[in-house]
Amino acid sequence: MKVRAAVVGLGWAGHELWLRLLREHEDFEVVAVVDPDLGSRAAAVATGLPAHATVDALDPRTVDVAVVAVPNHLHAEVAAALLRRGISVFLEKPVCLTTAEADVLAEAERDGGMLLAGSAVAHRGDVRELAGLLPELGRIRHVGLAWVRARGVPQPGGWFTQRSKAGGGVLVDLGWHLLDVLTSLLGPAPTTQVIGSVSDDFVNNGAWSAAWREDQPTGASAGDVEDTARGFLVREDGISVSLLASWASHEALDASVITIEGSAGTARLHCTFGFSPNRAPEPVLTLTREGTTQRIPLPAEPIGIEYGRQLDGLAGLLADPGRRGLAVAQARGTVRLVERFYASARAARPADRAPESTAHKEVRTA
Repeated sequence: MKVRAAVVGLGWAGHELWLRLLREHEDFEVVAVVDPDLGSRAAAVATGLPAHATVDALDPRTVDVAVVAVPNHLHAEVAAALLRRGISVFLEKPVCLTTAEADVLAEAERDGGMLLAGSAVAHRGDVRELAGLLPELGRIRHVGLAWVRARGVPQPGGWFTQRSKAGGGVLVDLGWHLLDVLTSLLGPAPTTQVIGSVSDDFVNNGAWSAAWREDQPTGASAGDVEDTARGFLVREDGISVSLLASWASHEALDASVITIEGSAGTARLHCTFGFSPNRAPEPVLTLTREGTTQRIPLPAEPIGIEYGRQLDGLAGLLADPGRRGLAVAQARGTVRLVERFYASARAARPADRAPESTAHKEVRTA
């Protein structure tokens, strides 16, 4: 029997990504969509899908899982409402924006549906090949994580660049992916030290926007989030982590780089995460030991295949009661790290210049 799915939110991710992937996947049947915009609902109805303005119209007797693709500030609210109705939820990053929202989700899941969190990068073939090299590296000492776009500020003037709606800038957007892949490679571990800095040189200049998303300027107020985040972390297991996430830069191409240094060797993956067409020609994975670098063969994969792969095992996860509570626990750890990162960046800001992101004054902790 197919899993009956609803898509909540018909913006770029909901319409161009999740609705299409669910319709193409043999394990799922799309039974409804939800969006407050009348035009988006009308377009869905024209394709034969029931469309609703709010999640209150969804019934757990006819919907097994809701894929939530709404703006960040609505993630916890919408997901909690669905969970309380007994409908399981698949929610991509960020799962929540504060530890208080994590508490809300935990309570809603306790007596309702199950919450599953999306993490696409770990499902890439090249990342899996990188993971396969870990036993050859000896004791892991350091991990370098970077995702740098050439021109990729999303939705100029829209919710992505408003702290009140996005929860932060590139750290919450691309940085969350990097932190997720770190956990997928090395497992979870508390972070004992966090040093971070942020800058906003590009966020309010439309010339640095992600044209490939086809976003239209909204006419909203200037963005108040960072477009670049640089940090250094130390985990409880002694592994250090450098992190660089940037929506825009002076680079020619978008690049995602993961470097893992161990006592017996270093592995490095250079590729491009996400859907930007401004990307490296092909991913390159290397293993370096005692002065010799070996290139590791990688499978050729279409752009974005990692998103569809998340759906391959989703039905099994929904049937596993042992998954309950895991997504919230991991999200709680990530959002605490993000809060500490922003607090460090705020404390390190030079006294003679204005805040890089005024919203960082409002970081909440539990």
